[in-house]
Amino acid sequence: MTLGKRTFLLLFPTVLFGYMLAAVLVYNAQSRAMLALEQARLSQKLDHAAALFANTVSQARNFYYTIAESDAVHQFVSEPDAAYRSRSLGMRLQQSIRQLLDDPKVFLSFTVLRPDMEEAYYFENSNNPFAELSPQQIELGRKLQEGGEVRTFAYLADAPTQPIIVYSALLDPITLTRPIPSARSQALLMQVGTEPKEFLRLVRQIETDYGSRAVFSDEAPPKVADTLSSVQLPTGQYLSVTIAPQHISAAMRRLKWLLVTGVLAMAFVSIGLTLLLMRRFVIRPITALDQEVTRVMNGEIDAIGETGATVEVGRLTRNIRALHEQSQQSMNLIQRASWTDSLTGISNRSHFQTLAAKAIERAMTYGGHCSLLFIDIDNFKFVNDKYGHGVGDELLRHLARSISEAVSRITVARALPPPILARLSGDEFAVMILAPPGEGATRAACDAILDLFEGGFLLRDKSYPVTASIGVALCPHDAQSLNELVANADAAMYQAKTSGKNRSSRFSRVLQDKRDRVRQIREELQQIDPDDEFHLVYMPVVDPDGKVMGCEALLRWTSPILGRVGPDEFVPIAETSGLFSKIDHWVIDRAIRDHAALAGLFGSDTILAINISSAELHQDDIADRFIEAVARHGVDPHLIEIELTETYSVSLSATAERVLSRLAGKGFGISIDDFGAGYNSLQQLIDYRADAIKLDRGIVEKLAGTGQIEALTALIALCHAREMSVVAEGVDTHEKFSALRHAGCDLFQGYLISRPLVLTELAAWALTRSSSYGIIATEPQAPLLIA
Repeated sequence: MTLGKRTFLLLFPTVLFGYMLAAVLVYNAQSRAMLALEQARLSQKLDHAAALFANTVSQARNFYYTIAESDAVHQFVSEPDAAYRSRSLGMRLQQSIRQLLDDPKVFLSFTVLRPDMEEAYYFENSNNPFAELSPQQIELGRKLQEGGEVRTFAYLADAPTQPIIVYSALLDPITLTRPIPSARSQALLMQVGTEPKEFLRLVRQIETDYGSRAVFSDEAPPKVADTLSSVQLPTGQYLSVTIAPQHISAAMRRLKWLLVTGVLAMAFVSIGLTLLLMRRFVIRPITALDQEVTRVMNGEIDAIGETGATVEVGRLTRNIRALHEQSQQSMNLIQRASWTDSLTGISNRSHFQTLAAKAIERAMTYGGHCSLLFIDIDNFKFVNDKYGHGVGDELLRHLARSISEAVSRITVARALPPPILARLSGDEFAVMILAPPGEGATRAACDAILDLFEGGFLLRDKSYPVTASIGVALCPHDAQSLNELVANADAAMYQAKTSGKNRSSRFSRVLQDKRDRVRQIREELQQIDPDDEFHLVYMPVVDPDGKVMGCEALLRWTSPILGRVGPDEFVPIAETSGLFSKIDHWVIDRAIRDHAALAGLFGSDTILAINISSAELHQDDIADRFIEAVARHGVDPHLIEIELTETYSVSLSATAERVLSRLAGKGFGISIDDFGAGYNSLQQLIDYRADAIKLDRGIVEKLAGTGQIEALTALIALCHAREMSVVAEGVDTHEKFSALRHAGCDLFQGYLISRPLVLTELAAWALTRSSSYGIIATEPQAPLLIA
């Protein structure tokens, strides 16, 4: 992380905390002020509403006085003829009212009620042709008649059509003036009703703005909350509005987001200015010093230059320059030692990786090419063990010099850059040649190195039986990174080794396909469901008379992706990948479960042989697996034989010996499989105890198939002397069977008897095979005993 970023991460939380603290204080103060401001705004709007209400009341009063003093009303009231009054005078009164209206669409009602509160006249300027006097207005007139007042204003919020302001007055029917108290009961009642449109519009706006309904009451509302505001109307009623909580919370949220945005903006601006100043006077000089030191460390320059800094940073630059000059020689010595192989004096793995990576990077950047030769010395361990480590070390030193000289002659002759030579590990070397393909430099280098081992490697006039296997990979044709290039060259080296050693092999698509195949098998094994893709086949084992004594369980895999994969291919991959534990557990459980079916075919004493992975012997729980499986399926442990590969059993560890001893103590049989396939067979017979030895098909082919009956007899006799029964694998001809039988072999297994079969096929084979067990021994020309 750069100094600028660290400075930002250190300063930003502090500045942000300070602004946030200030914002919290502002928020608390502003929240109270905002509530007071909203109350003031609401009170102002309510006062405005009261003023509009008073204006409507004044208009209603003026209209009343105007119409009450008109001739139309006087004639209407004084006319005794009811029909004429209703028809002619009523229409005249209606025309007078309409003439007084400034807006013909404004709502207005005029009512004349007789002393008994019966309607004498009602007019309503509205769109409703069937409008009639509301009961609320009649009730209002009755209250006025019964009270002590002669005039009153009232606001009918629940009128049938719309809320209206009603001005009511009692008039003497003769003089049309204020009635005397004694004539109050004979007075007419006139009412003028108007709609307070502006007042109602403002009230609805207040309700919308503050999220609360306006309340009209006859008494002043109690002050139960700070959010309640009210105003008294000219009618004596009170209009009250409570500010809804969500209105306040919405305002608070707006204030909060405004403060948060402001805090972040001010924090970033403050930090930006601070960083700008620090970058100019602190970070930039330190960065320049860091760049100088980095260039020195990368070998681009030899000394630290001036950075133009003053005071502390300038003094630091001078001190670092002095320290660098003092330690330069020591650093060179340490670096040379850390990059040099102590035995041979050439580059070690670390130095090679550094140099080779740079060469590959240049090749990829500028379109160059390079070749990697991965060299492994064959039989070096043999020389080391036989002649001693001193001779082995001297051989490696001489070999490093010889390879360096041989390759350097080629690169000098072709005017190529110097090669990169390194010792990667014990007897592994690497050479990188910076040459384009087609010039023959790589081929010539391989031939020159192989020529060093022609007739053995000479050291102090003595020839040592070592050779070289060389793998070649090209960049960028075969790989575009160092790791991939080394892996491909290593794969090509193993190809050369398996092809006969003392040769070179170029990495090819075939090798890539093999690696891809291994990767695909490994990936499929990682996610395999054994019950879906694995199955077992069984290969019968017979005695000299042809009687089935047991069967060997063999694993088969049919992958939905890869198809049928042989055990010779997937078992080594599973073992090296640590995936075989799950497979072995499945095989053990499934095979022991099938023992009952085998016993039903060949008898209750049928022996079941199960192969286990050599790697499983390092795990104590493999014995638990066998013991739990025989107990779960009710099988006698004496009928189960555990087969170990011969090459592994030579190097039994303490854990493996403990596991085998435990299994043998429980009654399980132990056999050594593929005997004769390795290099330590005789040592096994002497050092390790087993119940049976299974001769590998290779040794059976060599001894039984070539007439070496004496050697075969001696080998079987040695096994019998060690109290081991002998099972011959790969018995596929009558001649092999006869030779093995005469040599004293106990049991036989091979395609002469039967190929591996699933249980259903094995049952058919058991039914159709010959009932004469001696047919193999007595009739060499008889047909094979195969299903």
